[in-house]
Amino acid sequence: MSDLLGATAVVTGASRGIGAAVARSLAEAGVNVGLGSRSGDDLGIEGAVARHCDVRDPHQLKELVDETVEAFGGLDILVVNAGVGAYGPFLDLPSKDLEEMVDVNVKGTMYSIRAALPHLLKSERADIVTVASEAGRRGLPLEAVYCSSKFAQVGFMSALDHELREQGIRCTSVCPGGVATDFAMGHGRTPDMPELTGMMSSEDVAEAVMFTLTRPRNHRILEMAFRPVTETSWG
Repeated sequence: MSDLLGATAVVTGASRGIGAAVARSLAEAGVNVGLGSRSGDDLGIEGAVARHCDVRDPHQLKELVDETVEAFGGLDILVVNAGVGAYGPFLDLPSKDLEEMVDVNVKGTMYSIRAALPHLLKSERADIVTVASEAGRRGLPLEAVYCSSKFAQVGFMSALDHELREQGIRCTSVCPGGVATDFAMGHGRTPDMPELTGMMSSEDVAEAVMFTLTRPRNHRILEMAFRPVTETSWG
């Protein structure tokens, strides 16, 4: 197992849910963290760099990365977690939700990696991890646009692996099934949905992210897919 002590990471979408759980797990492992979120919350992590950051804006991402590198001397890990979702019949989906999913989930992933990559190329232990979804591996009902955005994210990471492997950067898509957070609440999810019972926790996903980051450097995990036991198998 690789020791992360002293490494530096940037996490997007870090203020709540999976992003907050990942940020705390990294900090507990001795990683210096730069946290980007729309709230700019530092999560109470001592010494963390925290900035308001909308991943739809490349300039805000560059500022987050640059401030993190200036504070800690480099960058070794990028966790692309910021994401949005909306569920329902395709024809009923508001245009603003369609645009937001494409802008945050697809463009935001690309902008995040583009901002971090020049610094990651200087690291001898660089990792890029995207928190994608099982919805990026198979089409699901009432999730046409969300699935499309996540398929794009997973495909982008798969292609980047070809570009970056020989330069020592590992690219991993972490693809959880249902996670009980406030994700998509009011956009096809409600707090009283029975489906939320039995879903995984943010900490479960953070544990998966940490597992990929702590593998020995002689191999890489391209895609990690997992679901709660209460969730139907789709083949």
